[in-house]
Amino acid sequence: MKKLIPLFAALAVVTAPGAFAEQPDAALSDTISALDTAVFDAFNHCSAPEQLQKHASYFAPDVEFYHDTGGVTWSRQDMIANTEQHVCGHFRRELVPGTLKVFPIKDFGAIEQGTHRFCQFDTGKCEGIADFVIVWSNQDGHWLITRVLSYGHRAND
Repeated sequence: MKKLIPLFAALAVVTAPGAFAEQPDAALSDTISALDTAVFDAFNHCSAPEQLQKHASYFAPDVEFYHDTGGVTWSRQDMIANTEQHVCGHFRRELVPGTLKVFPIKDFGAIEQGTHRFCQFDTGKCEGIADFVIVWSNQDGHWLITRVLSYGHRAND
């Protein structure tokens, strides 16, 4: 048992919450925040065909989009078709202030995490809210969304 105690102590240090946590990267957070603003500005105005195409340009062709109530899409083409059918002209997305978190992915890009709400154009009411995770790939300064999880959809009380 004496030999196991140092092993357990070492494991406790290695597996402690935050043991490997990166310090926040302000430049990366600023970049992802600006990208979030841009992609969803186009999303919010996607009734205009050029805005829908601009929105599409932020996604990798083989993007995977996981939506807890809507299912999964496996390509940019299918995801944009769903956006055009179910979103454009119906509602807009707003990032809930103070919820955006950004985590670097070594030699790849970043993970964006937060909460967003959805506001109906016809009533102006923001009745829906959900959590999200977006995986961004950075290839030579060109950022693309490769994975999206939108989940925990619920009423915005």
